[in-house]
Amino acid sequence: MPRLTETFARKVPQTKSGTSKHWDNEVRGLVLFVGKRSKTWYFQKDVGGQTRRILIGRFPTISADVARQTAMGFALEWGRGAGKNLQIGAPTLKEALEVYLARPKLRSDTHKLTMRQQFELHLKDWLRLPLDEITKSMVVERHRSLAATPSAANHLLKYFRTVWNHARRVHELPESPTMAIEWFEEQPKGTIIEDLKEWRREVDNLHNPIHKVFYELILFTGFRKTEALTLEWKNVREDHIHLPVTKNGRSFDFPITQIHHEILAPVRGLSRQWVFPTPKSLTGHITGPEKITWSPHAHRRTFATVAMEAGILEEVVGRLLNHTPLSITGQRYVKPSLDALRPSMETTCREIQDRIESVKNNER
Repeated sequence: MPRLTETFARKVPQTKSGTSKHWDNEVRGLVLFVGKRSKTWYFQKDVGGQTRRILIGRFPTISADVARQTAMGFALEWGRGAGKNLQIGAPTLKEALEVYLARPKLRSDTHKLTMRQQFELHLKDWLRLPLDEITKSMVVERHRSLAATPSAANHLLKYFRTVWNHARRVHELPESPTMAIEWFEEQPKGTIIEDLKEWRREVDNLHNPIHKVFYELILFTGFRKTEALTLEWKNVREDHIHLPVTKNGRSFDFPITQIHHEILAPVRGLSRQWVFPTPKSLTGHITGPEKITWSPHAHRRTFATVAMEAGILEEVVGRLLNHTPLSITGQRYVKPSLDALRPSMETTCREIQDRIESVKNNER
């Protein structure tokens, strides 16, 4: 191990990827982390099988002599038993991600899996970096490198920002470096099912009848894809469907009518647990239904559009879709019952059914 002098710190080359660590041969625990764009001093000590790392500062802002004196002071504090009170340095991105994903009120397991997969795919070279070594220029360049898929690029770096801000609650971190990003403009597709004749034909021609029921259910409920695919029979009640976990982190009770029971009738008895079962999946339920012209989310938009066109107030449509109200009153005070929402649900389903039936009548 070298002696970490000013000359050594200045001449040691930046890495091409990842982080290299250089330990001082005199002051035990003093280490220089060298990354692609920065060099950072830390004091590190193993306590009870766990690594405790304390941030000293970046070179050359913090010189080798100052880093050495600071590390010696930390070592003295540890020797006196006061080290547990010292400010621990920034966690790595992987550590921060795992802490964020462990939040008890986080969204569904699918959301957690999506975040982990996105970080492993697009931010793998950052996972071992302490957060305070991920710079503005790094996030701007990574965002720019994903310009071919603007929406995906925005979502990835916004996920990163969320993890950073969560870590910032307990660690001394500056504002997220994503503040330097010029976000790509996103134009929502807004596709709805305008041709119910073609929709009916495609759904009826699906090879797997369980997939047919899936598409019918999401059209008549506006459920998100995952909400429908993970639906369990124990949550299908006589007058409502209970969704234990939804995208916004809340449970949700959805009023249902006779038509929903008729839609679900063909799949009753196929599984004691899952509404849409399959032996081909490790989860026991369908994870990727056979594709048709319209995405599952287009069905959700169609449900909302038909409801509005049938005269349902936008606020009520939002309630049926389990959207978070914008106003404080809507969020904290207005809690409509299932019976209050049921007439709007019945009106919407009747309108969808009438439009499909008119298509059938026109075909005769």
